[in-house]
Amino acid sequence: MVIAVRDALAGLGSVARTEMYAVLSGLLRSTVSIIEVTGERWTPGQLVGHADEVAAAAPPHYEFAIAEAARAWSRGDRSAPSALPGRDLLGAVHMTAAFVAALGLALWGRTGFLGVLTAYDDTVTAIVDGHSSGL
Repeated sequence: MVIAVRDALAGLGSVARTEMYAVLSGLLRSTVSIIEVTGERWTPGQLVGHADEVAAAAPPHYEFAIAEAARAWSRGDRSAPSALPGRDLLGAVHMTAAFVAALGLALWGRTGFLGVLTAYDDTVTAIVDGHSSGL
């Protein structure tokens, strides 16, 4: 997911990056809500391991921030992923994508997480298509 985000960001202007951040933030909120509602849990080691794996695919100057935010999150600091947004939109997009990926992998594994992403993509596409057609 982080590589896909990096590739997608390459040709986007600031407005499109802001929209991408909004969509990823919605996916992160949805994922966290699912965790809260279902009581799904993981070990801190699982989350940190997935975050380290995902962070390695991010641009090198964000890798450390993503890895440290995951460690803070696993200790209970839920504000850690939002440390970048006010200062660095590109970093916020990468951080949010990394957290969605790390949480999704820890909760559902690769196959299940890909299914969640596909369903979310279908939903966002339907909303965007409906909005652009005036529905």
